[in-house]
Amino acid sequence: MTLADPNAPPLRTRTVLAFWAPLAATWLMMAVEGPYVAAIIARLANPTRNLAAYGVAFSFAFMAEAPIIMMMTAANALVADRQSLIALRRFTFRLNGVLTAAMALGLLPPVFRFVTDRLIGLPPDLAHLTHVATTFLLLWPAAIGYRRFYQGILVRHHMPRRVAYGTVVRLLTMSVAAAGLAAATSLPGAYVGSLALASGVIAEAAASRWMARGIVARLLAGPETTTTLTTRDIGKFYFPLALTSLLAITVNPLVTFFLGRSRSPIESLAVLPVVTGFVFIFRSGALAYQEVGVALAGSDRRRERTIARVALGLASVSAAALGGVLFTPLGHAWFTRVSGLSPELAALAIWPARVLALLPALDYMLALQRALLVLARRTRVITAATAVEAVAIVIVLIVGIGVLDMVGATAAAVAILIGRLCGNLFLVAPALGPRHPSRHGVPETDATPAA
Repeated sequence: MTLADPNAPPLRTRTVLAFWAPLAATWLMMAVEGPYVAAIIARLANPTRNLAAYGVAFSFAFMAEAPIIMMMTAANALVADRQSLIALRRFTFRLNGVLTAAMALGLLPPVFRFVTDRLIGLPPDLAHLTHVATTFLLLWPAAIGYRRFYQGILVRHHMPRRVAYGTVVRLLTMSVAAAGLAAATSLPGAYVGSLALASGVIAEAAASRWMARGIVARLLAGPETTTTLTTRDIGKFYFPLALTSLLAITVNPLVTFFLGRSRSPIESLAVLPVVTGFVFIFRSGALAYQEVGVALAGSDRRRERTIARVALGLASVSAAALGGVLFTPLGHAWFTRVSGLSPELAALAIWPARVLALLPALDYMLALQRALLVLARRTRVITAATAVEAVAIVIVLIVGIGVLDMVGATAAAVAILIGRLCGNLFLVAPALGPRHPSRHGVPETDATPAA
């Protein structure tokens, strides 16, 4: 029986939530790691400059991982048998190699100094901190691609809990590394943060491969199929998703560029990673929801309605929870007592955070829209929506910083919210449109076996 079987019972809300919960826990744990590392850095020497350097380095690492981050969705949608496993694995490893080489090239001192000194305008000491911190993240994109490939296989075979177990390994490893380096060395906080993140994601990649070993062995031992997934097929499906991620993550360096030229630049660079890290805690479940839609919705309209209803409920709860913290004294308490910001930096952080209070709800809607379009193999539309979002962000930043002379962190928050809203609106009509999956040798998602 397939997910699209007309004789299958309707998809229940509790089934969706049970499938979503481990994946949401995975993203929640990853959401916690950002504020946790930032809190450690904030308690070490020279917190403002180290937080700023860590934030810039993290933006560069995110940009480097952009082309590979959608590999989880690709593996979830495409890996159905021996041939498709081998084809997508080969594609993943090659892409990992290209990204690692590209990041190494970007770390060459003349190249890196051009970006930090001329484009961003960082002071020399802050640029040096950022360079070393980014160097520690050299293996970050390859580790991300490796573990997301195997996580996608786990999700396709209805094993989302194993994805969560891998993230537990990541969080524990990162915590031990961060606490140990902070206690036993005199390394600057930015270095501590980068080393902790790198060690955590490498450990998670190894754990994900180990937990997927049974599925991989069964697929490799399976019979050859008449359907062939070629590199060209993978490229047609994946590269629009990669471009989508690249556009989305490129927004981080763009925002950093504008912050470096805004009012209160160093303070804005210091607080924005703390603000976005906190908001990400409430957004994390939405990032998991795209995989839920791809794995469970299939082509059955009854199931799509259930997926949409649950998404609306989760969107409302997440936005209400974030607003309940930010618009009460709990918001100031978080930034001062948990994040470790000074009273001045906490006062600067609270308003950008409040601007982003609706972002989790928009993220759930975006995850739903993208899942439906992935199932329809309309990945180019997703890319176009992300381009619209990026353009909107840049326009708002130009106006907010260049014309209105807003504080950088506040202008960035307004731009991020308006950009996401534009992206959502662009996808409304395509997501509600007909489903016409392309055949091109790509296995249908609704044929996913339950395991």
